Amino acid sequence: MNAEKHYNPNYLHHKKNGFGSTLRELVFGMEDGMVSTMGAITGIAVGSGDHFIVVLSGFVIIAVESISMGVGSYLSNKSESNMEKRILSEEKQEIADMPAEEAEELVGLLTADGWSQEIAEKMAVEAEGKPELMLREMAYRELKIIPHKEESPLKNGFVMLGSYIVGGLIPLLPYFLLPDPIKTIPLSISVTLVGLFALGVYTTKFSLRSWWKGGLEMLALAGLAGFVGYLVGHYASALTNIF
Repeated sequence: MNAEKHYNPNYLHHKKNGFGSTLRELVFGMEDGMVSTMGAITGIAVGSGDHFIVVLSGFVIIAVESISMGVGSYLSNKSESNMEKRILSEEKQEIADMPAEEAEELVGLLTADGWSQEIAEKMAVEAEGKPELMLREMAYRELKIIPHKEESPLKNGFVMLGSYIVGGLIPLLPYFLLPDPIKTIPLSISVTLVGLFALGVYTTKFSLRSWWKGGLEMLALAGLAGFVGYLVGHYASALTNIF
C-alpha cells in the first residue's frame, strides 16, 4: 500500500449544495409565499365569494409581501454582516494590542474544546505569530463567527423575493382555472399542500432526515394557515350577514 496519499477531490464527501446561506431564504420564501397567500385568499374567497376580488387580492398580497420580504432579508443580512465585521475588527485590534493575552485565551478555548494542554499551547504559540490565523481561531471559537464566509445580502434578498412570488402563485393559479371561488378553494388548498409537502421533501436533500418526515412536517405545520384563513373568512362572512 502506498504510504503517500494524494489529494483527490472525488474523495470529498461534504460537497457544497450551491446555495449556501440562500437555502434558508429559498425555503422561507417559498413556504411563506404558499402559506400566507393560501390563508389570505381562502379567507377572502369564503368571506366575499367574488372571483375578481380573490384574484386581485392574491396579486396584491404577492406583490407587496414579496417586496417586503425581499427588502427585509436584504437589510437583516446586511445588518448581520456589518455587525460581524465590526466585531472581527475589534478582535483584530485586541490581537494586535495584546497578543500574549489572546494566545492564553486561545489555549483555554482549545482545551475546553477537548484539545490536550500540550497541543493547545503549541497551537496558540504558532497562532500568536500569525495574526490572521489567530483571528480565524478566535472568531470561530470565541465569537462563533466564520470569517470570510460567502454571504451576499443582495443575492439573499432577490432569492427571498423570487421564491415568495413562486410560492404565492401556487395557491392562486387554480383561481384562473375555475370561475367559482368557493368551488376553487379545495383545489387551491390541495395544490398548496402538495407544494408544501414537495418543499419539505426537497429540504431533506441537504440533511439526513427521511424524505417523508420532512414532507409531513412542512405539510402539518404550514398547512394550519389555510385552516385559520378558512375559519376567519367563514366567521367574518357570518358576522357581516348578522350586522
